[in-house]
Amino acid sequence: MSARISLFGIVVEDMARSLAFYRRLGVDIPAEADAQPHVEVALGGGVRLAWDTVETVRSFDPHWQAPTGGHRIAIAFDLAEPAAVDRVFTELVEAGHEGHLKPWDAVWGQRYAIVKDPDGNVIDLFAALPSA
Repeated sequence: MSARISLFGIVVEDMARSLAFYRRLGVDIPAEADAQPHVEVALGGGVRLAWDTVETVRSFDPHWQAPTGGHRIAIAFDLAEPAAVDRVFTELVEAGHEGHLKPWDAVWGQRYAIVKDPDGNVIDLFAALPSA
């Protein structure tokens, strides 16, 4: 038997604030989801992205604690063009989100930047650079 990835889950302190962040990245999340303790959206290809409040997670894992230290996983968003990386990074930072690494041209051929979502998760923004 082989396993396949079906869902990525994010634990959040404030559902509405977290969903607003992901909406800015283009994730289609209904407005009524802001008041829910668990939210899922289909990303295509059978993969879903989900958010659970801390209270929801503690309802089945009463000893759950937020991780500390450096990040171990990142969610990466492929943007349409290099200029979009700069634009989205700036919009998110101006909206009060932490800019971790400002946009740069990475040696692997992408315009790249890193921001953090409201719960401190690392969000990579990237777009392919035009070929020289």
